[in-house]
Amino acid sequence: MDMEYAAILDVRRFAPADKHRTIFAVWEALPAGARMLLINDHDPKPLYYQFAAEQPDRFDWRYVENGPGLWRVDLGKV
Repeated sequence: MDMEYAAILDVRRFAPADKHRTIFAVWEALPAGARMLLINDHDPKPLYYQFAAEQPDRFDWRYVENGPGLWRVDLGKV
């Protein structure tokens, strides 16, 4: 199934200290109901927990690809 994304964000090129801030900035700019594709070189599970703590009931998260060298997450704004 092809998914239409409002943003595709490959954070592999970002310094680790900048990743979460950048991801949240892009996600915040999305309109309600939009989706973004997050691409990373490791499991972004800590990011999931940060979303769960800071944005409960405002996001949904689905792994599209789950490693071992590449992780892609379908991240929606509810």
